[in-house]
Amino acid sequence: MMKGKYRVSDILLLVLIFLASSCSDFVDINDDPNNPTTPTLSLLLPSTQLSMAGHFNNINAGGSSVVQHFASGSLNRWSQSGTSFSSAWSGFYTGTIPDLETIIRVGTAQEQWGYVAIAKLQKAYLYSIMVDLWGDVPYSEAVGDFANPKLDKGEDIYNSLFALIDEALADMDKSFTVVAASDVFYQGSKANWQRMGNSLKLKMFNQIRVSDPARAAAGIKALLASNAPLISDNAQDFTFQYGTNVTPNARHPWFTSWYSTGRGGYTSMQLINKLKDSDDPRLRYYIFRQNANVGLANSMNGEGYYGREPGDGAAAPADLNTRALVGIYPAAGLYDNGTIKTLTASHQFLNNTGAVSTTSSNSFKISLFTSGDGTGAGILPLITHSMVKFIRAEAALTLDTGEDAGLLLAEAVAAQLNSVSTLASRNKGNVMPATTISGFSNKVKAEFIAAGTTGKMNVLMTQKWIALFGNGVESYNDYRRTGLPVLGDLVAPLDVFPMRYYYSETEMTSNETLINDRESIQRAQQTLPVFWDK
Repeated sequence: MMKGKYRVSDILLLVLIFLASSCSDFVDINDDPNNPTTPTLSLLLPSTQLSMAGHFNNINAGGSSVVQHFASGSLNRWSQSGTSFSSAWSGFYTGTIPDLETIIRVGTAQEQWGYVAIAKLQKAYLYSIMVDLWGDVPYSEAVGDFANPKLDKGEDIYNSLFALIDEALADMDKSFTVVAASDVFYQGSKANWQRMGNSLKLKMFNQIRVSDPARAAAGIKALLASNAPLISDNAQDFTFQYGTNVTPNARHPWFTSWYSTGRGGYTSMQLINKLKDSDDPRLRYYIFRQNANVGLANSMNGEGYYGREPGDGAAAPADLNTRALVGIYPAAGLYDNGTIKTLTASHQFLNNTGAVSTTSSNSFKISLFTSGDGTGAGILPLITHSMVKFIRAEAALTLDTGEDAGLLLAEAVAAQLNSVSTLASRNKGNVMPATTISGFSNKVKAEFIAAGTTGKMNVLMTQKWIALFGNGVESYNDYRRTGLPVLGDLVAPLDVFPMRYYYSETEMTSNETLINDRESIQRAQQTLPVFWDK
């Protein structure tokens, strides 16, 4: 369920998941199986939303590894191949995008402007992310009778998407009637989709800040001056809510992966150490320790935070029951309420108040795979109140938009802490005290104010990196645009830092316009930046 909205029932989620798995059938929904009629938009829309969120996990995993939220996966060592993101590429181009185009075409003919507007905004969001990750992608020839679609320039696509967002916002003013149950994100709320559209424009203007600062500044200032509604409350977040069903599986993919026998991978010591050293209360929410005494390399002389350093490609020992797991945020796993032995009096916000003692070797070993192992009803934060405040803070600091960057930073941190607390409270975890939220966000603001110009940017982007745990794609975008936060050196890199994702090998070997230059095109993905990073 979305914050501040009614809960999408597990029964509805089951129906929608079934629909998403059969999205190709929607184009041919019939009254009579032998006489196809037009698709039912209220059934097709949720298919596109589930498809988009479902395939996002593939690209999210890569970004989370690159920016050292995790310390596992090939991109943790900067290595990728034509199969790394093939499932997302195929899913977007064979399912999500064609269905969005169908909604736009049929909805326009039927003057169902609410569905048209939502589809256009989803299309704009999805293509913006694809350009961010791959650079040049099929756009003008992505749908239709094009056996070998060309790769459009990323900058040209971005220009088209700005216009598409404006079209969607104008469509909403014609009329807006959407069946609430057909809209997984906002349950048919026109106001929230307007906020999403304007917030997407804000995000995209900020994304081009380095390559085109004049346009970025003008666009952001115009949005602020017009009082265009932005996402300004956590209840308005453009966030996908997972469910609790096991069969079919509606739970957060991180929960499914990490709370299973395979354990998902390794958490990043870079993230763990930053949270602990910064007295950050989110450590208990982001990371769950299976054993309070385990240390690195599966030793028994630590305090439970057994992850890995970035780029460590060593073989995994027998550590499935001792390595640290993702916690209650964002995957709705487990909240860590155990004693952290090395905390000192200087830790004001990350402390042991109310924590369970972990003095013996067995006192903090949790029996997993039971009904008490979290719920899996986590979230995928795509564009949030916190992100909008971070973006406005960055723009204030770099583009002279006239806003108070320090205040916006504090509000961004507080918004994300509240989101963490809310998710925890709904999934058997501890609520974060209001005094902790206000105290920590004010502490960050004070650090920002005390820092010099360069230091201010580092404080801002480090806090955003922490807050973006759960959306590695946006953090990957930020790092390429700003070079921040300062990440750890890789233990054993396999390649240079990846500037873009590799294309799907299927595309490279089936598209006749690409196949002859396949190897050089793929190599360029590793080394050449996207247009906004120049």
